[in-house]
Amino acid sequence: MRILPFEYAVRNLGRSPGRLVLTVGGSMLVVLLVLTASGFINGMQAAFATSGRAANVILMGSGSEESIERSEVPMRTAGIVAASVSGIANRAGVDGVSPEAHVMIPVDGPGRQGSLTVIRGVEPAAFMVHDEVRVTAGRPPRSGGNELLAGSLIARGMGFDPPESAIGTVLGIDDEDYEIVGILEAGGGVAEGELWTALTDLMATSQRDTISCVVVSRDEATFEDLEAFATMRLDLELIAMSERDYYSKLAAFFRPIAVMVLVTATLIAIGAVLGGLNTTYAAFASRVREIGTLQTLGYSRSAIALSLVQESLLAAAIGTLAACGLALWVFDELVVQSSMGAFGLRIDATVMAWGLFAGLVLGIIGSLLPAWRCLRLPIAESLKAGE
Repeated sequence: MRILPFEYAVRNLGRSPGRLVLTVGGSMLVVLLVLTASGFINGMQAAFATSGRAANVILMGSGSEESIERSEVPMRTAGIVAASVSGIANRAGVDGVSPEAHVMIPVDGPGRQGSLTVIRGVEPAAFMVHDEVRVTAGRPPRSGGNELLAGSLIARGMGFDPPESAIGTVLGIDDEDYEIVGILEAGGGVAEGELWTALTDLMATSQRDTISCVVVSRDEATFEDLEAFATMRLDLELIAMSERDYYSKLAAFFRPIAVMVLVTATLIAIGAVLGGLNTTYAAFASRVREIGTLQTLGYSRSAIALSLVQESLLAAAIGTLAACGLALWVFDELVVQSSMGAFGLRIDATVMAWGLFAGLVLGIIGSLLPAWRCLRLPIAESLKAGE
């Protein structure tokens, strides 16, 4: 088969600058939408996947398995479980038992005027139980000082980049002022989207006398030991759940949101593709006489179709590469606030591959149908077109 030179497709791109801008812009928007949706789902899944330790067990109120924020546990539970269950992790005489209060409460501050935010009240043992959490700047909050440890993601969400620049910022929580004194990181886990404070301070501010859960770090103890403890202590009304199982169920709870984002992105992309088909068809239809002339010169319909596909792929490739660059520069690690706290969009190699694939499909589909409609005309009718 005699093939048209590749330079022919390249030169045709510049014949109509306006059409080229529209084609490239449309491709860029569609691919950017695919990258953003994929990055959203990837970031959400990564936040849950990196949260939770296999050795940790959460003791929470019965019936609150899907949300720690709704759980209520007596404050004395931490001491009881430490005295009743043997084999709990212990370092330097400190038991791996962390009483915690998880509260969703409006916070006033930079970028968060009344925004609901997850605040976790903890004691020093929390840093032993959650050993993935590291204070990367500043210091942990002290009891009685109304001090906060901000996750790196939530600090960036408030507009602080680097997150360390948030230290010293005062936030309003239920008519009380709290000062950020440190920044924490948790390997991408959900803790990076939370604010941590001293347990007693949070309980006083939220006016509650119960905690949300007790997180226990196991050493020689088994999950069954803690499950048996929760079953026998009917007065405490507890259930035991592996920390990893809790975050797995939380991920399943948020999965419909990810599906909704994916479906919405797909519908918008389909609409954009259909609009692009109309634009491409109009562009190819204006070149019917040219196509007929090429056939007269001996080029087959397949060769002409290949050249038209090359032309469309070049325009789509420009838009795709621009979208990939923009996604890496602007949307990678962009903070998204949600009821679970915050997580960052993650544009990794897999997401980039989906974007490149979307651009490839867009370039091929966007040219094949219009090319077929133009090439099906007989040569004689093609040469008369436009007269």
